[in-house]
Amino acid sequence: MEQTPHLIRTLRLPSLVLFGLAYLTPLIVLAIFGVIAETTGGASPSAYLLALVAMLFTAHSYGRMSVAHPVAGSAYTYVRRSIEPRVGFLVGWAILLDYLFLPMVIWLIGGSYLNAQFPGVPIGVWILGFVVITTLLNLIGIKVAEKANYMLMTFQLLVIAIFVALTIGTLVSTSGADALISAEPFINDTSNLSTIAAGAAIAAYSFLGFDAVTTLTEEAVEPTKTMPKAIMLIAVIGGAIFVSVSYITQLIRPGGFFENSSSLASDIALQIGGQLFAAIFLAGLVVAQFASGLAAQASGSRLLYAMGRDGVLPRRVFGYISAKFRTPAFNLIVTGAVGLIAIFLDVATSTSFINFGAFTAFALVNVSVIAYYLRQRKAGHPLNPVGYLALPAVGALIDAFLLTQLDPTAITLGLIWLGVGVVVLAISTRGFRNAPPDMAEPEKETV
Repeated sequence: MEQTPHLIRTLRLPSLVLFGLAYLTPLIVLAIFGVIAETTGGASPSAYLLALVAMLFTAHSYGRMSVAHPVAGSAYTYVRRSIEPRVGFLVGWAILLDYLFLPMVIWLIGGSYLNAQFPGVPIGVWILGFVVITTLLNLIGIKVAEKANYMLMTFQLLVIAIFVALTIGTLVSTSGADALISAEPFINDTSNLSTIAAGAAIAAYSFLGFDAVTTLTEEAVEPTKTMPKAIMLIAVIGGAIFVSVSYITQLIRPGGFFENSSSLASDIALQIGGQLFAAIFLAGLVVAQFASGLAAQASGSRLLYAMGRDGVLPRRVFGYISAKFRTPAFNLIVTGAVGLIAIFLDVATSTSFINFGAFTAFALVNVSVIAYYLRQRKAGHPLNPVGYLALPAVGALIDAFLLTQLDPTAITLGLIWLGVGVVVLAISTRGFRNAPPDMAEPEKETV
């Protein structure tokens, strides 16, 4: 009897870390520098530092859950198995905000950069190009997307390195070496804990890569060993880049009030490197958006696959795996189609409620670790109370706090989306009387 096509294990630790960093898009720290600086009152590295500390607690919990439940599905899987299936469905529904709409936002930002540089070409043309090329690469297979990511990440990191080097050179030549050491970027007269926390609520959006990489658990070699390491490495490496780059950038553009915050990094690139580097920097931004879109679409398709395989979404459609490419082909097409909505939206509208899903999922993954700890203790298998109780509790509280720091519009739209999920759950479970379908165990294959 012919086996049902399934995901295969090909990804090792370096590939997983690369995927997560591509999802993080390190260059995004420059693309949104003006927004973070204005929100924090000129203390952007403090926002990233606070977000990093918060995300390390949550990344620790993701690592614990990836060992306990080494299957695709991310927060949806962890909460479903550790707490309760209905709650897991709602978390999966909430995180769909990120996975379905994040690729759209990424492609929209990339299209906006190109449209600003080439106004004669409609933005829709650029967005369509992003969607088609990214979808084709992901359809062919995760190994092809991985190879493309190596090239894209190398160029992106090179652009960051040149930006930092030119910025340091400009600072030293104009103000001396002492200008490189200052507390002003972290705390100053126009910043305070409230503004920094508000900035951290935005900056935390940049750390989604450690969540996204868990959707590739069923394609990872020895996932119980590699996945926890990959999660922490992604958070630490990404955080180090965000804090250090925002620090250097805040030095050359101090303060938190700018006339052109949305394009501030491009102006700095022109200031420190002239027209040539400004052009290279634009290319880097576009490449970064492409790499991030590649990773985001792959993750979104895997989450839809996990929910389809479980039967909470139509199994024949969302649980389908291409026999030829071993990829969730229909889900990739769905995420690509959602991305085309970007043609009719602006960046502010499309990004306004994504963080709601992220913080909801992050908080409940921390809670799921606590629930897992209590179940294991009741079953006579005690676990370390620091790693499975204290740290997740701190992580859950921090995530809940950052959720309250979001813009009221984001919270409102997020609650509406969650309300729709409650209706879908009520219908699928006949008024909550039945549990959602059981988790499907994946077939295992190592290559």
